[in-house]
Amino acid sequence: MRIKKIKLKNIRSYEEQEVEFPDGSILLSGDIGSGKTSILLAIEFALFGLQPGQRGSSLLKNGEKDGGVILLFEVDGQEVIVERTLKRGKAISQDYCSITIDGGKQEIAVTELKDKILSLLSYPKEFSKKQNLLYKFTVYTPQEEMKEIILQDAETRINTLRHVFGIDKYKKVLENAGIVAARLREEKRLKEGLTAGLDQERLDLESKEKELDDKSMNLMSLEKEVFLKREASARIQEEIKDIQSRVDERKKIEQEIEKAKIMIINKMDAATGNKKMLSTLQEQIKELLSISFDESEIASIGNEIKVKIVKRQELLDKNLEVASQINSLSLKNKESNSIKENISRLDICPTCLQDVDPNYKANVSNKLDADISKNLKDIEVSSVEKKKLSLEILNIDAEISLKEKAIQDLRILKIKIQDLNDKKKRYDEISSSLEALEKDIAFLNKHIESLKDIIFELGKYQGLFDEKQKELNLALKNEKLSEIRLAELKKEIEVFSHQIAENKKRIARLEEIKKQLNYISSLESWLSKDFVSLVSSIEKNVMVKLKGDFSRLLQEWFLMLVPENFNIKLDENFTPIIEQHDYEIDYAYLSGGERTAVALAYRLALNQVINSLLSKIKTRDFVILDEPTDGFSESQLDKMRSVLEQLKVNQLIIVSHEQKIEGFVDNVIKIRKDGGVSKKYS
Repeated sequence: MRIKKIKLKNIRSYEEQEVEFPDGSILLSGDIGSGKTSILLAIEFALFGLQPGQRGSSLLKNGEKDGGVILLFEVDGQEVIVERTLKRGKAISQDYCSITIDGGKQEIAVTELKDKILSLLSYPKEFSKKQNLLYKFTVYTPQEEMKEIILQDAETRINTLRHVFGIDKYKKVLENAGIVAARLREEKRLKEGLTAGLDQERLDLESKEKELDDKSMNLMSLEKEVFLKREASARIQEEIKDIQSRVDERKKIEQEIEKAKIMIINKMDAATGNKKMLSTLQEQIKELLSISFDESEIASIGNEIKVKIVKRQELLDKNLEVASQINSLSLKNKESNSIKENISRLDICPTCLQDVDPNYKANVSNKLDADISKNLKDIEVSSVEKKKLSLEILNIDAEISLKEKAIQDLRILKIKIQDLNDKKKRYDEISSSLEALEKDIAFLNKHIESLKDIIFELGKYQGLFDEKQKELNLALKNEKLSEIRLAELKKEIEVFSHQIAENKKRIARLEEIKKQLNYISSLESWLSKDFVSLVSSIEKNVMVKLKGDFSRLLQEWFLMLVPENFNIKLDENFTPIIEQHDYEIDYAYLSGGERTAVALAYRLALNQVINSLLSKIKTRDFVILDEPTDGFSESQLDKMRSVLEQLKVNQLIIVSHEQKIEGFVDNVIKIRKDGGVSKKYS
């Protein structure tokens, strides 16, 4: 990995700043508080975002609403650009992030971006949800934090280092092995409980199989019994069929007798009706023979009616004429009254426009009154005449009606006389039909008697049929009982077979569980005894190897920075033990430069151990040293050149305010702060 460029906007003391990083060793130079470390924090923020417990206020410039970092770096020949922004709200939070790889840009979530970076750097996945310990101990660790790990309690230090080395996986393996072993023991107890009844299941199976054999033998015997009973029932049914034909014949004859009786009743009813009809016809013929009839009376009465009709029409015409006269006179009177009323109101003549003389009006009025009076008398005379004519018309209508009724009665009498021959013929026909009915009745009675004789002869078959039917019912009942017993036995055999099948399945399952139990027992024994011991031994050997390498490298780096009369080593908790002239010296009693030397040596040794252990990580050739010479004497500063030469990394970034370091590096980037704003200057 190689950092190429970073852009800062409102990050800590920076407003707008772009910094390019060449290859080789680079010194970020400037006074204390000028903003050198802010660039390192910005690089870490660009790569991994805000760390657990880290506040956005530690990065966003005071008073600004938003800010951000754009980092350009190269890894495995790929050019990567990472952009992250911060926004101030109720709290300061990450607002936006994106990654561009060889020109392909993706806007993704914060956690996705961190996973993407870890993948690019080939960091193990277990570091995705934890603090960037691997980055801190291989790339960038502030000196004070390294001093803190040296001063931490032994358990915290060893657990931190186990995590960084990846050794805590052995502890996790052992913990998981314990959990798995406990679960296996629990599973073992469960399966032991499940297989406890296996022997009893086998005994039950043997007993049921024997009982099933017995039932199968009984089934064969019962099937034979059912077969014989079915044959007996069939034989009786055949015998019943022969008897049934005789019984059916008897029933048919009985039905025939009933039909004959019904026919006799119907014929007797018909004979009775014929007798009544003959009596009625005889009376009607007698009555008709006593009637006298003259057909000329119809013509005579018809002529009288014609005369009456002619006279009635004459009266109607005259009555109409009188009514017309009355209406005409009434209209004249109405007109006269109208004229009289108009003249009485007339003062000027409408024709000559002269005044009308009152005498003239009186003369005209008197003349009109005389005409009206005459007309009223004529109307009265005509009204009397009209009433007389109306009365005569009513009398003629009554006479015509009486004459017409007389003609109708004569015509009815004529029809009755004409019907006499028909009634005589009908009388003869009914008499013949009555005679035939009486003969049929006599024949049917004789036929019934002959049928009764046949029924008597067939009567014995009904008793025989009843006996055979009882015998059949009993045979069918016995057959049914046998079939029920057979069905019950088959059902029992089916149930037993099902139970045996289920029993076999249970035994098979239990035997499989037994096999699993044996496997689990052997697995639990191997896991508890062999595997745990093996993992513990591996963990111990790895820790011994790491401690040896770490201790050797620590001593090499430390001896580069301090006089030869000092010696350093690690105890079992990776705590540095400093000796001078074979006497242990407590870390707290060392000078500031000596403590810095211990921390720097520890840091560089840790870097090499991790890089050798995790040889595929992409940050192995990239190191950042933050104030690595804090408290160093001049002689120690001189020795720093050898340290930097021994690092042998492609890109080394050093933050320091010591001007002497400028002579030890390939490139120098100078930082200063003016008016509270940090800037790069030439």
